Parts: sequence; structure tokens; C-alpha cells
Amino acid sequence: MTIQWVDSLEIALALIDKYPLQDPQQVRFTDLRDWVLALDEFSDDPAHCSERILEAIQQCWIDEI
Repeated sequence: MTIQWVDSLEIALALIDKYPLQDPQQVRFTDLRDWVLALDEFSDDPAHCSERILEAIQQCWIDEI
């Protein structure tokens, strides 16, 4: 299964698995973008990322923990 930028919840769940002790409210968007791009399951164009997408991912991450 591959994940794309529109899959905010799936990205958040993958980040929770990879960074279980990380507080998502303390993550800078530049780091969040890098972490998403580094996920094995992620397969999308890095240029399609926007602040709005990163906010959605961060909010899903906060909601899930």
C-alpha cells in the first residue's frame, strides 16, 4: 500500500508508529515534511506538499494520540 499527501490519517498513523514519543505539536513543518517523505509507504510528488496538507497531517496526529 502506498500513501500520498491526501492520506492525512494514514500518514499520521505511520508517523505515530515511527516516532511514538514525539509530540506532534512540537514538530516544525519542515521536519514533518521530511519525515513524511522518508516514510517507506509514501509515494507522491514532493512538490504537491503545502502548509495546508501539513496542518491536516499534524491535526490527525494530534487527534490520534
